[in-house]
Amino acid sequence: MPFELYVALRYLLARRKQAFISLISFISALGVAVGVMALILVLALMTGLQGELRRRIVGSQPHIYVQKVAGIDDPTTEISRLERVPHVIGAAPGVLGKAILRSEYEDAVVTVKGIDPAREIQVTDLEDAMRAGDLQALAPARDGALDSVVIGDALAENLNVKVGETVTMLTLRGSLSPMGVMPGFKRLRVAGIYSLGLFDVDAEWALLAMPVAQRVLGRASPTFVQLRVDDMYRAPHVATDIARRLGVQYVVQDWADMNQSLFSALWLEKTAMAITIGLIVVVAALNIVASLVLLVMEKTRDIAILKTMGASKRSITWIFVLQGLVIGVIGTLAGALGGVSVARVLDHYQLITIPSDVYQVSHVPFQIEASDLVIVLGGAVLVCFLATIYPSRQAARLDPAEALRYS
Repeated sequence: MPFELYVALRYLLARRKQAFISLISFISALGVAVGVMALILVLALMTGLQGELRRRIVGSQPHIYVQKVAGIDDPTTEISRLERVPHVIGAAPGVLGKAILRSEYEDAVVTVKGIDPAREIQVTDLEDAMRAGDLQALAPARDGALDSVVIGDALAENLNVKVGETVTMLTLRGSLSPMGVMPGFKRLRVAGIYSLGLFDVDAEWALLAMPVAQRVLGRASPTFVQLRVDDMYRAPHVATDIARRLGVQYVVQDWADMNQSLFSALWLEKTAMAITIGLIVVVAALNIVASLVLLVMEKTRDIAILKTMGASKRSITWIFVLQGLVIGVIGTLAGALGGVSVARVLDHYQLITIPSDVYQVSHVPFQIEASDLVIVLGGAVLVCFLATIYPSRQAARLDPAEALRYS
């Protein structure tokens, strides 16, 4: 063991004459541990929330929307053209509009989405999200039967309907009468209920077969093409490539661009909370300064004797630097262990629940990223190291003769 580390550990472990200093050192290590633990939990919470929202948004929506300024007159040709773009693994047409969905008990304003069920499963996780009924039942009805609609579980709960029951869809496109324009009415059978985990989608979207949606919304053709790529993080580059290949008459948006404000706000909140919680580590480091200053005053005679025996200023400096680092490292490792353990328990058992209509998720997810953990550990040790500089330099500057004269 190096001489400096040996002396530093002896000073830390000696309890007889410096109980008060040892208590301050313990409080310093405890403060560092609490700060590191709190910082890890905050970063894990914000990272988990971002990841969960990203997963649900990408699962309920395509990676890329492609619209054509002049309209999509031939969806089959456009889909074939877009499927040839590198990294595109799925394409499906779509149309959107607003309507009112009415049951015997409640009314709800909904976003009507026309889909091709066979292709929709290539661009979203809708098929895996079905909780009741069958997505393929959206095929246009024959022999005078009612057309079908698929709704989210939150919307079904709001309307108090189940699979097989009927609802009425009201649209602004109706018939002209002496009383003015009368809204259009269409009876629909609930063919399925899904749960994509994103409250806005589960509570507001009603899915119809493409031909039915076009009739209801008065659209002659689909208004956009949805795409899925092999890597969700590659979507912005693929969107740029599509715009470059197809020209300015195509308007392309990817999921990151459409949700930029949400994730920017989450990143800003994560940064602000990390800085605020990180101040706990700084306060704990100030305790390390206090404990080392008191230790230097207590060990004035020992420092003088070490210098007269040949110890250099550098060795004296490192004795107190190492002592502060030992306190900081112990506190950092204890905090990291506690933070990681608590985060995993909270995430595994979903102990913290929140209102899903506000935060889009039903519980607080925790996800620890290796980069965040390294930054927290490195930052905590660095702050503790900086806290040792002043006391260790004061100890190294001590004059042996003066110290022995007044000791």
